[in-house]
Amino acid sequence: MEDIELKGINTVRVLSADAVQKANSGHPGTPMGLSPVGHVLWTKVMRYNPENPSWLNRDRFILSCGHACMLQYSYLFLTGYDVTLDDIKNFRQLHSPTAGHPEYGLLPGIEVTTGPLGQGFANGVGMAIGQQFLASRYNKDDIKLFDYRIYAICSDGDLMEGVASEAASVAGHLKLGNIIYLYDDNQITIEGSTSLAFSENVTERFQGYGWHVQSVTDGNDIDQIFTAIENAQKETNRPSLIRVKTHIGYGSPNKVDTAAAHGSPLGKDEVRLVKENFGFDPDKSFVIPEDVKNYYEKKGKEAASNEEKWNELLSEYKQKYSSEWQEFENFYNGKLPTGWDSELPEFAADEKGMATRKASGKFLNAVAKKIPFLIGGSADLAPSTDTNLNDFRSFTWEDHSGRNFHFGIREHAMGAILNGMALTKGIIPYGATFLIFSDYMRPPVRLAAIMNIRPILIYTHDSIGLGEDGTTHQPVEQLAGLRSVPNLTVIRPADANETVYAWKAALKISTGPVAIVLTRQDVPTMDRKQLAHASNVEKGAYILSDCEAQPKVILMGTGSEVHLLIEAQKQLKEKGIASRVISFPSWELFEKQDQSYKESVLPKNIKKRLAVEAASTMGWCKYITDEGLMIGIDKYGESAPGQEVMKEYGFTVDNILNKVNELLNN
Repeated sequence: MEDIELKGINTVRVLSADAVQKANSGHPGTPMGLSPVGHVLWTKVMRYNPENPSWLNRDRFILSCGHACMLQYSYLFLTGYDVTLDDIKNFRQLHSPTAGHPEYGLLPGIEVTTGPLGQGFANGVGMAIGQQFLASRYNKDDIKLFDYRIYAICSDGDLMEGVASEAASVAGHLKLGNIIYLYDDNQITIEGSTSLAFSENVTERFQGYGWHVQSVTDGNDIDQIFTAIENAQKETNRPSLIRVKTHIGYGSPNKVDTAAAHGSPLGKDEVRLVKENFGFDPDKSFVIPEDVKNYYEKKGKEAASNEEKWNELLSEYKQKYSSEWQEFENFYNGKLPTGWDSELPEFAADEKGMATRKASGKFLNAVAKKIPFLIGGSADLAPSTDTNLNDFRSFTWEDHSGRNFHFGIREHAMGAILNGMALTKGIIPYGATFLIFSDYMRPPVRLAAIMNIRPILIYTHDSIGLGEDGTTHQPVEQLAGLRSVPNLTVIRPADANETVYAWKAALKISTGPVAIVLTRQDVPTMDRKQLAHASNVEKGAYILSDCEAQPKVILMGTGSEVHLLIEAQKQLKEKGIASRVISFPSWELFEKQDQSYKESVLPKNIKKRLAVEAASTMGWCKYITDEGLMIGIDKYGESAPGQEVMKEYGFTVDNILNKVNELLNN
């Protein structure tokens, strides 16, 4: 190791300790132990360009143990990204881009928001799938346009989280050789030694998953680290895990290899000792030696030369394969193909109708040929969720061009992998499971919302109407839970035609995840010649059927319950009671409408309102007001045929009429 390299590594250690100490919050020990690993990645291994952080063929870096973010912030700053020393000094402060865990969009060079352990590990699997898909579609024998790798640093905590196990299994099964993860084997967590709760053989575990595993016995030996990464780069048929034995809080005389170096500042006195240990002035903070800054800036410029070479390839590619490049460029910029929606399925009025999950499947297969970047699958439920693209192959280790994904029974990993795929710009990924199992994937749904990225989530079997599977499989509180997530758009269409336009709305949304919530059971396809057009779904709520006079009561609902409102309206009309029926598929889309439209649908002066939804009543008070009523479910379901359970719980025309009478008589 050259003197300047050691000096640079120690500079990052001191800088991390200083930043955490100034913030009086954070995790200093892990970046101190990992600094040599970061040094190797940013100076010897990764292809990146600080002046163009979004370069298409850059290697992706994920800090799955996001609490160690001062490591990433330090190397981004030193290698020339748009990160300042003031940003470092303002670590964890209000409105600072150097947040307590890395956040996508706040700083250049941050590929994904990490924090909840295991998520970044699984996101990388999605990014690796994205790269393989791009390569299969656009790489040519003479020009390898997309050959980037996914690098990540993960921790003991990441490997303890179940989502990492799920994702590791997927990566091994698919033989994703573009993954190189470095495991920070420091054997310390917040409570103390990992021996308290973690004694498995990680090497054998990952070998069992089908990974290539190596060990670096000295995390300060940059030659060992570099050699292991070189070996991993040569292994193209297996993902790689490199165990790196590090010392948390390295350089801290009293806190090295202890939990005291993990989740809190070292303390002013200990930081002074660290600086003395590494030859820094203990009375000065945030010192970046000039030769260290020059060294890393030079390395950043050398890394940027990779893009210059790639741009030469790109120029040749554009000449030889102009149509392919035009296609990719359009998708990368978020443009859907002209005429993609010219042949959307339309469904005639039908009393029996169809399950909205089936209508969703018909939509997917109608547009799949026109949108080649629409790719996805399910958690082993494609026949039940109707998400298979019938004219396309499966994505397998042998065929990376396939567009049907088999995530296995791994909902949590599916959500996180979808996020990684969505972060591959251009790709529109979808994943499906039963609504009840959305609970298994809530962390990645929340992170997608934070990042403003758009995986499309298909949740079927959406109510007690699914029937005999009973309490454990009948969702009650899930809709309310999903609606509580900021920046998540939830759409629950009422029939086959609304489902088509729910999908159309989802494909037009460019920021934030979308959840389309669908039935297992058949629901009538409503007669659109007599009712408002289903394209109104894009407004979130609309007048499905109105009356000639001023309505005395407004009936509103979502999904499979809406057709009951139409029948109730007919019977109310026979009794001389004017009513308005509102289909309300998406609260979030409705709230985006201007006030005049919202008032036209829900006039403030009509206070007699009834909402009907086979789910928790939570949240509906916003729309039914103090004088309104709700038919919903605030208890769990029962095992019985779906129609019997729906009737038992009051989802009938008769009960709607009774509630309207109650409203009007109060």
